Amino acid sequence: MYLDLDPVSSIRRSAAMAVATAPATAWTVLLPFFNERDYLAATIASLAAQTVAFRLVLIDNGSTDGSAAVAEAAALAHGLDHVVLIERAPGKVAALKAGLALVTTRWTATCDADTLYPPTYLAAAGRLLARPGCVVAGAYFIAPDAGEIARAVEATAITLAGRLLPRQCHAGGAGQAFCTATLRGVGGFDPALWNYVLEDHEVINRTMTRGTMLYSRAFWCRPSARERDRESIRWTAVERLVYALAAPGAGDWFFRDFLAPRLHRRKLASHRIRERSFQGDEGLGFATPHPVL
Repeated sequence: MYLDLDPVSSIRRSAAMAVATAPATAWTVLLPFFNERDYLAATIASLAAQTVAFRLVLIDNGSTDGSAAVAEAAALAHGLDHVVLIERAPGKVAALKAGLALVTTRWTATCDADTLYPPTYLAAAGRLLARPGCVVAGAYFIAPDAGEIARAVEATAITLAGRLLPRQCHAGGAGQAFCTATLRGVGGFDPALWNYVLEDHEVINRTMTRGTMLYSRAFWCRPSARERDRESIRWTAVERLVYALAAPGAGDWFFRDFLAPRLHRRKLASHRIRERSFQGDEGLGFATPHPVL
């Protein structure tokens, strides 16, 4: 099923449809994408192998390469309960907001279109989220060709970081899973709150005002090995240092008053994450509103 979430009235109708057809499962997976036809089939195949049931919400953020058709075909081939959304507002934050509007399950996972997930991925996240006080779970990343030793090293690193720096986020958006009610309660994904890159860290900052973020050795995924053509979207060493110092008690100040103006000056709005050299100006061809800070 395709749903076009433009205009706003369509969002309301789509959300109502989702409630009416909600599956009896604890999980919804949000999978936003922009021109990812080369990777979507493998990602969806890995999700289809999950050991627990879920609903898949595929969000096409204005692709021009037929990605939506690839995603739909893959979901149908694997018999997945799914919906394909067309979200025309540019940027990952807008895409995730559109997808979250359709979630009716207890837990929500955000996944990336160029990442592979082991069959126990959602089960491992569910075990973490079922613990008292846990509102978000973070997966660690391992290289596509990494073996068990490398995975053990990464697992040790993220679990140790989570213990030593519990108020920081140590996992990216490709590997995050939320208590849906908590995520909505803190505003969810919303360009009006945050429309820059590093949205995966900012939303975790808000989510952790309601509880803890947990990690485990069993919760991991494999991002693709492709080269990144866009300019760096990472924070600077100074910004990371300030984050480390501010996260325990001044996370809101760090994101809203310190980091947001700096990202604004570097023109790192949410849609910049999807730049590719082979797309020319395609990835930049939309006007992006500034967040309300």
